[in-house]
Amino acid sequence: MAVASTQTILKEHAALSAVLTSMLMLMQEGPGDAPERFFDVMRAMLFYIDEFPERRHHPKESDLLFPKLARLRPDLMPVIRRLEDEHMAGEGRVRELQHLLLAWELLGETRHERVSAAAHAYVTFYREHMRTEETVLLPAAREALSPDDWRDLDAAFGRDIDPLAGGVQDPVYDRLFSRIVLSAPAPIGVGPALAARRSHA
Repeated sequence: MAVASTQTILKEHAALSAVLTSMLMLMQEGPGDAPERFFDVMRAMLFYIDEFPERRHHPKESDLLFPKLARLRPDLMPVIRRLEDEHMAGEGRVRELQHLLLAWELLGETRHERVSAAAHAYVTFYREHMRTEETVLLPAAREALSPDDWRDLDAAFGRDIDPLAGGVQDPVYDRLFSRIVLSAPAPIGVGPALAARRSHA
C-alpha cells in the first residue's frame, strides 16, 4: 500500500535534487559570457522550488504524513518537529535567495560571493532535510501506517505531481519548465554549459 505515495515522494525529491545540483553547477560557472541566460534560468529554478516543492509537496507531508506518523510513533516527534520547522522556514529561505540573486544581477559582482555562500548553505540544508525524510520517516511510515492511511496519502500525493517528477504538466507552466529544461545544464536540463570566461559586473 505504501508504494504509490512513497514513490511519488522519492521521485519529487529526486527532481528537486537535480534542480539543486544544476543550480550549484551554474553558480560555480557564473554568468560568463551569457549573463542574461544565467540569471534567467537561475530565477526560473528558484521560482520552481517556491512553486512546487514549497507550495505543493511540503503541505502534503505536513498536513497528512507527519500527523499520521506522529500519532503512531510519538518517539519520532523530535524529528517530525524539526522537519516541520524546516518546512515553515522553507519559503523564507528561497525568497531570500531570490532577493540575493536579484542584488547580484543589479548591483554586480560584489554580491557574487554572498549569493554563492547562501546557495551552497541552502542546498546543504535541503539535501539533509530530504535525507532525513527518506531514511527515518518513510521507513517508519511503511511499518506503522494502516491501509486506510496509505489510501489517504496515495490520493493526496497523486494530485499535482511535480511535472519534473513525471506529473502532468499544466500548460500554465510551459514557459517555466521549457526555460529550465532547455537552458539549465544536466542533470535537470539539456542546455550547454555557460562559458565562464569573464565575470558579470
